Amino acid sequence: GDVIHRMLTATQYIAPLMANFNPSFSRNSTVQYLDNGTVFVVQWDKVYLQGKEDVGSFTFQAALHSSGRIVFGYKEIPVPVLQISASQHPVKAGLSDAFMVLNPSPDVPESRRRTIYEYHRVELDTSRISSLSAVEFTPLPTCLQHQSCERCLSSELTFNCSWCHVLQRYL
Repeated sequence: GDVIHRMLTATQYIAPLMANFNPSFSRNSTVQYLDNGTVFVVQWDKVYLQGKEDVGSFTFQAALHSSGRIVFGYKEIPVPVLQISASQHPVKAGLSDAFMVLNPSPDVPESRRRTIYEYHRVELDTSRISSLSAVEFTPLPTCLQHQSCERCLSSELTFNCSWCHVLQRYL
């Protein structure tokens, strides 16, 4: 995609395993999803690495629960993830979130400058990803669960809220 798309996908992702996969290599390769209202699951089944199809197929999934819980399940990981080349595509596993702000450009008044702010990232230790393993993420309480800034700031949260000058509010 365009530059903005690439910048956002570098900073906004839920990735059980991001690599240069080629789902069209085999007729048996699929990427499927299921949503039953309480869990949304995406499964990469028998997918191969582009140019490294001889190492075998990968099968893994991400399950996003309505409670906020996220589970990555790894059924088949034929080679250590640390051996996957990142030269053609980043190799990573984890969660990341960001937001984009459109600001007027000082040089050209009718245009806008896009700035992407990554504010949270959880990276998995890819050396620990192996066949028949799983990783579970459990959400922590957030300010969004409170009805006012005062209630958020006086709560027993495990992180420090602070003023975000870009959004003009507490985070």
